[in-house]
Amino acid sequence: MKDVMIDVKSVSMRFNMASEKVDSIKEYMIKLAKHQLHFQSFSALKNVSFQVEKGEVFGIVGLNGSGKSTLLKVISGVMKPSEGSVKVSGTISPLIELGAGFDPDLTGRENIYLNGSLLGYSKHFIDSIYQDVVEFSELQDFIDMQIKNYSSGMQARLGFSIATVVKPQVLVCDEVLAVGDFKFQEKCEKRIRELMSGDTTVILVSHSIEQIRRLCTRVLWLEKGVVREIGETGPVCDRYIAAS
Repeated sequence: MKDVMIDVKSVSMRFNMASEKVDSIKEYMIKLAKHQLHFQSFSALKNVSFQVEKGEVFGIVGLNGSGKSTLLKVISGVMKPSEGSVKVSGTISPLIELGAGFDPDLTGRENIYLNGSLLGYSKHFIDSIYQDVVEFSELQDFIDMQIKNYSSGMQARLGFSIATVVKPQVLVCDEVLAVGDFKFQEKCEKRIRELMSGDTTVILVSHSIEQIRRLCTRVLWLEKGVVREIGETGPVCDRYIAAS
């Protein structure tokens, strides 16, 4: 039996949502001071439990609003669950939002160094991998342009290139492989297969069921924050498509 890299136990995530529309911060503060604000509790995740083993590519499927992105943020440590626990063994590289961690006023070149430092890399090490990042992203002609002028696809290319230039122990991807042209998507899938051969554990959220079928060994199906099913990729995807 392989080592467990991700252990999610009885995780629930609740948010308080204002039950009435507030048009400005001033109005919000006045209502808050007068105790006139009313909230409704919304459960994005409800008692979610599963484990992911070392070297596994684990897919998560579900309709919009099912809690997929919230779950990835909890696993990545961006959010703390309302209940339950998450244990991740090893270093984690999260790609959960396009452009997350980028400074829009800095160039692509500068953001490589910024992102690399956030991942704990030294300047000397970033110098050594810089050319590999640029070449994989295919952004040589735009690398000295400010990130705010990049398309979402260009940002995703750069983010994916930085996160995977060094093999992380755990890689978390939220719809990252859905951007860019077909050739670049193939390139990203090839990189993920290379990571798999090096025992990197991958959690992948994608609306492309064909992509999930190609890459994942097991799949979690989320429905309105609840685990509908966990199992082998083929059967779970078949039932998910039939129910959608």
